[in-house]
Amino acid sequence: MTIFARAARIAALLALALTIVMPATELAQSAELAKNLFGSKELPAATQPQSFGFYSKGCFAGGVAIATDGPTWQAMRLSRNRRWGHPAMINLIERLSRDATADGWNGLLIGDISQPRGGPMMTGHASHQIGLDADIWFTQMPDRRLTASERENMSPRSLVNEKTHLVIDKFWTPAHERLLKRAASYSQVERILVNPGIKKKLCDTVTGDRAWLRKIRPFWGHDYHFHIRIGCQPGSPGCKRQETTAAGEGCDKSLAWWFTEEPWRPNKNPDAPKARDLMTMASLPKECRAVLQAPAPASEASVTVGPGVDAMAVSHAEATGATIPESTSVAAAPATSEPAMPESAPISAFAATPELGVPLPRPRP
Repeated sequence: MTIFARAARIAALLALALTIVMPATELAQSAELAKNLFGSKELPAATQPQSFGFYSKGCFAGGVAIATDGPTWQAMRLSRNRRWGHPAMINLIERLSRDATADGWNGLLIGDISQPRGGPMMTGHASHQIGLDADIWFTQMPDRRLTASERENMSPRSLVNEKTHLVIDKFWTPAHERLLKRAASYSQVERILVNPGIKKKLCDTVTGDRAWLRKIRPFWGHDYHFHIRIGCQPGSPGCKRQETTAAGEGCDKSLAWWFTEEPWRPNKNPDAPKARDLMTMASLPKECRAVLQAPAPASEASVTVGPGVDAMAVSHAEATGATIPESTSVAAAPATSEPAMPESAPISAFAATPELGVPLPRPRP
């Protein structure tokens, strides 16, 4: 064996030894984190809309942004640049804003949807990665336009007592129930996350039709906003669906568990890194590399959806260079009509928390 061959063999053995003894966190840090790559993108991938991977490990292309202001909504925390979503999600939010206003809600305050190309975020959510999640505040839109400073600093009101984990009755109104029922009424919506106290309030007070309660799922946080999740959309074969839950209203022993000590015990390892802080591109679907490299649209304005405009048509036009026809407006459609879905669309899975019997703690979405 030559001296050069011997040196090469020693170097290879050293490299192997390092991978064996090096902690996983150091290995992850040796490659650029996916959150840095996706967090740096200011505009979406100008391609046909598709979601890749799972809600907490994926990305999406062909995203559009909801306008910062509409007649029945205002977007919050604009500096985060998280007004982006799959066109189906943006269409649903705009529709909910109209329907909720007709139900007596004064308009939506919209929280985080997704980053322009999805992926893991620098801070906050574990999910919201494939453009199919959105947060809506329980605070009604005011009768005036909020300033930029107010949108960044306004504190939403919690509806839940943090000690008892029960709803604060003086803050709860029938309008909150109507808003959640309306959101749950859409077939695309598979689940809605709320604080366990809010789920219990609904279980204790809803009369008449209670079937929609199946979609309302208790989870940590979500005391000042609710989290809407829609299912994988047609045209996204690489999107991973969630498992279904058992039939029923969810007002059983699985809800009672939330009012024991177990869910609220302190984290035994609070300094453990979050999944987003370890996730490299190797952790994500291979298509996410192409999403990062795809061209951006001409401008943010070209992929921003205002009132009465079909977000899917906006995304398609940007991807193909086509002109958006007037017929793509959704303003003329009745507020209560259900959007037409292709025959191949998957049946709604409702609430998508995996069946685990008594729920176990999982990372906050």
